[in-house]
Amino acid sequence: MALLALGAGITSCDQHGNQEQRPNILFIMTDDHTQQALHAYGHGLLDSVLFPNMDRLAREGAIFRQSFVTNSICAPSRAVMLTGIHSHLNGKIDNRAPFDWDQQNYPKLLQQAGYQTALVGKIHLAGVPQGFDYSMTLPGQGHYYNPEFIRNGEERMRFEGHSTSLITQFVVDWLEEGWERDKPFAMLYHTKAPHRNWLPEPQYLDFLEDREFDFPVNFFDDYTGRGSAAREQEMEIVNHMFWGWDMKLEKDPGTGETITRMPAPFGRKTEEQLEAWRAVYDPLNDAFLRGIPEDKYEMIFQPHPRNVCRDFLQNTPEGLHLARFMYHRYLRDYLKTVKSVDDGIGRVMDYLEKNGLLDNTVIIYTSDQGFYLGEHGWYDKRFMYEQSLSTPLLVRYPPEIKGGAEVNELVQNLDLAPTILDYARAEIPGDMQGASFKKLAAGEKVESWRDAIYYHYYEYPSVHMVKRHYGVRTDRYKLIRFYYDVDEWEMYDLYEDPREMNSIYGNPEYDDIRAMLHEKLEELREKYGDSDELAQEFLQDFLENRN
Repeated sequence: MALLALGAGITSCDQHGNQEQRPNILFIMTDDHTQQALHAYGHGLLDSVLFPNMDRLAREGAIFRQSFVTNSICAPSRAVMLTGIHSHLNGKIDNRAPFDWDQQNYPKLLQQAGYQTALVGKIHLAGVPQGFDYSMTLPGQGHYYNPEFIRNGEERMRFEGHSTSLITQFVVDWLEEGWERDKPFAMLYHTKAPHRNWLPEPQYLDFLEDREFDFPVNFFDDYTGRGSAAREQEMEIVNHMFWGWDMKLEKDPGTGETITRMPAPFGRKTEEQLEAWRAVYDPLNDAFLRGIPEDKYEMIFQPHPRNVCRDFLQNTPEGLHLARFMYHRYLRDYLKTVKSVDDGIGRVMDYLEKNGLLDNTVIIYTSDQGFYLGEHGWYDKRFMYEQSLSTPLLVRYPPEIKGGAEVNELVQNLDLAPTILDYARAEIPGDMQGASFKKLAAGEKVESWRDAIYYHYYEYPSVHMVKRHYGVRTDRYKLIRFYYDVDEWEMYDLYEDPREMNSIYGNPEYDDIRAMLHEKLEELREKYGDSDELAQEFLQDFLENRN
């Protein structure tokens, strides 16, 4: 197999007519994985390597320290990665808007360049995927346990098992049986994990249950020092998570009744799976409930949302007990699902290595955006604040990338399509708005690389109620404008206030910086073709079609 993989079908001519070997492409994308949950990023949450295969990619490749998204929500981010253009141009501004598969995307261009392409896992873009010789995808969000998959956009099948292991198996199966070895492959390997509601594989149900984590220093944030958007969101771990769906309780602790709204996720499990689940979670849930005195039930277990006050959470034993349970249930389950992803990455890398393919395969690891793991008391994403604006990005390709390389330039998911085309030695269309970071990964200096990134989030009013906003970020400063039902500006000095606790928009000491950021924001909006008028068109469409 290794000899076949190096055959003439995987060569191309450079500009001088010389034959060059083209690499295979393995593009790994998780859903809602965040830099804080990768030891290699050194954010302090993980004091040890829990995910050795992801850390291997960082150790043997390049880690991008300033990797960001253009729109921190699942489907729009995926559309940006495929097309290499911003949401307002590819049309996928939010999870509601349709995605036009007829438009240009990089897998189609790889096919034209002689690659065999495959998509396995979650895509979260409705319609039949285009640009793939083979696809095996989850419908919509998909399920963790015993999920359905759609093969080649047509045949729907259900499989017993966990989605992470199944997706990995389908990747290996295609490499073993479906890949035509006279062509280089481009495999898009997309996991569902660690998307909400974080259902671990059976072997990891008790993983990390003996590990205590410190609260993030701003877990009990009261949202002073910023505008209304931070206060009015609905994505707080304590106030907005559900007892069933998120906390895995079967009965409402206040009423004792079986939870029917956002119930505990038991419906798809086999009896064997359910037995293993309850053996771990039932004793943990019982221990939590025993720690709440009956005279505190009314405050803690009032109907959702609970709106438990910060003073109670921080300064009473019962409040801290509640906060600690909910934070740890969320964080541990999240990390448990990432553990399975890491196993899968290791299995695929082992397959490539065993078959002599590993070092001629460009491996890119990223997520569709970052996520909050208790910072500001939050889960989810959407905001232009750092934890959801940033996303992991690791690239391994030994022929060009030195192990342990660090890239500090500002890159975005907008750059993935042109970068992949660049590695494939395929032409990069002029209308792609991203830029290839191939040279940056190789440690080369790139003249006139961007000094700022542009962001625009549209999905409001909607789940989690994060207001519409757009903004600009440089290596040090950030300017955000919230609009639609408000007109508010926020600005941050990320050196002085890396946790973004106090907006300095009105601070006269930053007048010159503020003026520079406004100028940079307008420059980028013009460059990328965005405007208030275009945002108003999208808003009008939303208002006309939301019912």
